[in-house]
Amino acid sequence: MSAAWIPVLCLGVCLLLLPEPAGSQGAVPIAITCFTRGLDIRKEKADVLCPGGCALEEFSVFGNIVYASVSSICGAAVHRGVISISGGPVRIYSLPGRENYSSVAANGIQSQTLSRWSASFTVTKGKSGTQEATGQAVSTARPPTGKRLKKTPEKKTGNKDCKADIAFLIDGSFNIGQRRFNLQKNFVGKVALMLGIGTEGPHVGLVQASEHPKIEFYLKNFTSAKDVLFAIKEVGFRGGNSNTGKALKHTAQKFFTADTGVRRGIPKVVVVFIDGWPSDDIEEAGIVAREFGVNVFIVSVAKPIPEELGMVQDVAFVDKAVCRNNGFFSYHMPNWFGTTKYVKPLVQKLCTHEQMMCSKTCYNSVNIAFLIDGSSSVGDSNFRLMLEFVSNIAKTFEISDIGAKIAAVQFTYDQRTEFSFTDYSTKENVLAVIRNIRYMSGGTATGDAISFTVRNVFGPMRESPNKNFLVIVTDGQSYDDVRGPAAAAHDAGITIFSVGVAWAPLDDLKDMASKPKESHAFFTREFTGLEPIVSDVIRGICRDFLESQQ
Repeated sequence: MSAAWIPVLCLGVCLLLLPEPAGSQGAVPIAITCFTRGLDIRKEKADVLCPGGCALEEFSVFGNIVYASVSSICGAAVHRGVISISGGPVRIYSLPGRENYSSVAANGIQSQTLSRWSASFTVTKGKSGTQEATGQAVSTARPPTGKRLKKTPEKKTGNKDCKADIAFLIDGSFNIGQRRFNLQKNFVGKVALMLGIGTEGPHVGLVQASEHPKIEFYLKNFTSAKDVLFAIKEVGFRGGNSNTGKALKHTAQKFFTADTGVRRGIPKVVVVFIDGWPSDDIEEAGIVAREFGVNVFIVSVAKPIPEELGMVQDVAFVDKAVCRNNGFFSYHMPNWFGTTKYVKPLVQKLCTHEQMMCSKTCYNSVNIAFLIDGSSSVGDSNFRLMLEFVSNIAKTFEISDIGAKIAAVQFTYDQRTEFSFTDYSTKENVLAVIRNIRYMSGGTATGDAISFTVRNVFGPMRESPNKNFLVIVTDGQSYDDVRGPAAAAHDAGITIFSVGVAWAPLDDLKDMASKPKESHAFFTREFTGLEPIVSDVIRGICRDFLESQQ
């Protein structure tokens, strides 16, 4: 009886395939790795054998039940419950591509959303039996021959000198048309390739501007240039008006979040491609982007000719959208043909991080100390409302070891540092400590408390690059002078917001507040009136921060 030997691609460890008896049904499962994707198996139906012991983070999975073919096969099988983390046989069925792969957490794996992909697959339990049982795992390493064995190539870390989180905002409107849209995608692909995408290098995502913006893929979806290029190729033309302003605002607000893959301390960048001119207002979107710490680059192509200028809402839209009107954040190409020579200069701009001025915002570059009145006239229930006021301001800011920092001091005749700027570096810890502050009860010496805070809380932060703010919350007359200590704080570069409740005299509040007094001093008759003041203080901090950066 003749026998046929079936070859198989081996990666480190293979199955030793025994000869298949003539006339036997089915195929021996192919041994694959944790990283093997659906698109790597070019068959309508295939039996594979997943290894055991793969780390969950090695599984990149998009979808639920039906998975995008860029997904790990073994990851999809574990996610679906077909196999456990110990591995096993899996049968894979190829399907056409589809829209909207959903995100679902199952069996220890959080799958990810994907708006569109060119091919899909499903997985079921592979057939177990003699075919799987006959396979024995053996090493494929040869005996020593005196030659050094090649090391297993490590996963590419990318260009570490160009760390940035970048969103390409491409023009998908009728302005550009299908042909130039494809040329635009080709150019973006070349830029992405030259950037040196990798786990420790730049990460990129893609948003398409048209009638309504659409996030095509996020920063976390792909960390290799090959996958990014394939994803860009898959993006379809949408058409409609070129509502670039709407798309830029959407990107600034929705694209750069921890859930979508943004990294702490890494510059956030949007590269906006505009073919001709935007159909809507882009200036407001640029302001929103700056508030969120996003550096906007405008790549304009084919500027409007003189006959078309009347159709442009704002001829100076480029200057108004970028972070600084200094020429660094704008880039022009005459047309979409022969653009290869423009790739390297644009990449050099995107990798010049010291000029990413908009990465610093009021949300991530401030030190805010709260000076909280714990006197007897406040009472325990009202003291809790004061703590809630403090928490609502603090939680707005990006608290981290390299971001915003929060401190709190409670005062009566004495002062107690509840926590300093360096005690806690996460928002969760800061908010938990604020909730648990114990009410002191006593007299009111606000002037001494200001001097104490300047000396003991702000003093150790002299070298901090963050702008310093002090928010004072008090309900009554101070028994000591507040004017001198407040002036010393102002001279030390500390901006003071004073918030008075109930019997707090307006003259004290104005004496403590920074100039202009009317925008830095607030008063409410009831403690329940503190809530509406939260947004006023936050806006004031951001306004003062932006003015200090001019």
